[in-house]
Amino acid sequence: MPAGWLDSAMNSTSVELPLIPRSWRPGGVALKRGLLAGIRRVLSRRDAINRINVFPVADGDTGSNLAFTLSAVEQALRPLRLCSAGGLLRRAGDEAIDGARGNSGAILAQFLQGVGEHLADQPRLGVAELAAAASFGASQARGAVSDPREGTILSVIAAFAAALQRESGRGIYDLRECWARAVAACRDALARTPDQLAVLRKAGVVDAGALGFVELIEGINDYLERGRSGLAALSDYRSGDLGVMSEAGEHDSQHRWCTECVLSAEAIERDAVRSALLALDHSSLVLAGTRQKLRVHVHLDQPQQLYDTLSRFGRVGSCKADDMQSQQRATRSRTRVAVVTDSAADLPDDALEQLPLHLVPVRLNFGECDYLDKVSLSPSEFFQELRSNPVAPRTSQPPPGDFRRLFDFLLSHHEEVVYVGLSRAVSGTLQSGESAATRCDRRRVHVVDSRTASCGQGLLARHAAELAAQGLCAADIVARINALTAQTPLFAYVRDLSHIVRGGRMPAWTLPLTRWLGLIPVAAVGADGRLHLRSALRLRPDLPLRFARWLLPRLKPHARWARILIGHCDNLAEAQMLAEALQRSLPQAVIDIVPVGAAISVHAGPGAVVVSLLPHGAESDEPRPV
Repeated sequence: MPAGWLDSAMNSTSVELPLIPRSWRPGGVALKRGLLAGIRRVLSRRDAINRINVFPVADGDTGSNLAFTLSAVEQALRPLRLCSAGGLLRRAGDEAIDGARGNSGAILAQFLQGVGEHLADQPRLGVAELAAAASFGASQARGAVSDPREGTILSVIAAFAAALQRESGRGIYDLRECWARAVAACRDALARTPDQLAVLRKAGVVDAGALGFVELIEGINDYLERGRSGLAALSDYRSGDLGVMSEAGEHDSQHRWCTECVLSAEAIERDAVRSALLALDHSSLVLAGTRQKLRVHVHLDQPQQLYDTLSRFGRVGSCKADDMQSQQRATRSRTRVAVVTDSAADLPDDALEQLPLHLVPVRLNFGECDYLDKVSLSPSEFFQELRSNPVAPRTSQPPPGDFRRLFDFLLSHHEEVVYVGLSRAVSGTLQSGESAATRCDRRRVHVVDSRTASCGQGLLARHAAELAAQGLCAADIVARINALTAQTPLFAYVRDLSHIVRGGRMPAWTLPLTRWLGLIPVAAVGADGRLHLRSALRLRPDLPLRFARWLLPRLKPHARWARILIGHCDNLAEAQMLAEALQRSLPQAVIDIVPVGAAISVHAGPGAVVVSLLPHGAESDEPRPV
């Protein structure tokens, strides 16, 4: 029978798989199809894996992390043609390192990278070669973890490699038979994970990462046994298959952020990197990759500590940080809808802590130093950096992947997601969220253009989360927020227009004019979602009081304001003066004061004060002042 006959057979429309000879050695094309079948199986089981995630932290995102990791592999492998088995697996490992998310995702990526590295350019894959490569990959995966534990994905990977070695040692050359026996060994190892980890036993579940690995090799087994039908889309997991995750898992209260990045250099000394990171207060450290590219995953309280430490060893990129406290609240939430906003929205911390509300950080940088707004750089730290760094800061919208990862995770624990985004007229952030929504289940992810920013966007996002907590469906929440956008005015005074002019948010002629006249510009967000110059006030000590007197007559007559949110750019004293003045005139409103995040402060500049008001109800569609 000619070499490559199976690859040709898979190109036919038949779903029948001819009898595979005992000596069959798949090439890159057949191997690619097997991997795609395995990846699709993991993607279809993502929600089920999320729901049993209790170790190392009960944050309910292991399925999403594995899906994100393997999706990167799938996108890279799908267009490949005529690749050797070793070359294909090496590419799979490289892409997994780049796309790895979470503890289990990084471990799986290191396993795949090790398998590919061992096989080099091996044209075809036999049992002996696969067994040796799997053993090497398993040792690489275990070495990537600073504190390896039995009862995790590491145990199941080890069982897989040991089974292949055992079958190879017995002289079995039927790849299909060996694979099936290795899958059986993995199932047994998975069933034993609750006996090895007390937290799994208490929760009554197996390890989520280990289950993800078993699903991957089960999917490959589907291809080996059924041919092209193993590539068919698998049915989606439906709630109720495994039940809702119990609350037995305890959150790692000492470490809030699941932090990741990629370190790139010509020659990375992994031991030196590990030693530097071990000096930090951390847990769950995983270093996966090669000497040129290292994916770093760790849990800690200060994400910027990781990025700053790694910058001594090379270039740091692909930074992300997930709030595990927020994730754990999502896994325990019983609301139908979760609400997402971006960090251009300014709102009190308690809104994020008490409501089904989640944040995607805007990116910013000072030259080569990258930060995540409100995650690796707080508002106060931003102004410290602004005062000391000669390089002007720049912001960039979150990539669609940041939104997609959060959307996918939340859809595992809620029926629907509503994203209340920064005004489309001033940023591409909303479009980034829309792009991510199309990659998820678009019927379950709803995007709302707030047509505002800062405190206005924060008020609308918070109100959406309050409606979600009351049990409203996404369609009703979207309708109410859309009605409120026209009734939630936002005003601001800006002490230094140079920042907002440089960012293109206001015309350049306003800067010299206001400076020459000694005026403080007053701006408002119009119906078009853009900031417009509305007036100017003389710079005097009572500026906040005169701003309040200017603002109050411009509010809708006889409106009842439920909540007022005041934001300040490193100017708490004037924000408090404004709050006192507004409270005297609007005693029924609840007033909060918040620091404005870097996403807005980059443009507003030091000293700016922002105020927005949320009315009771959404009875009319009267536009905000223009």
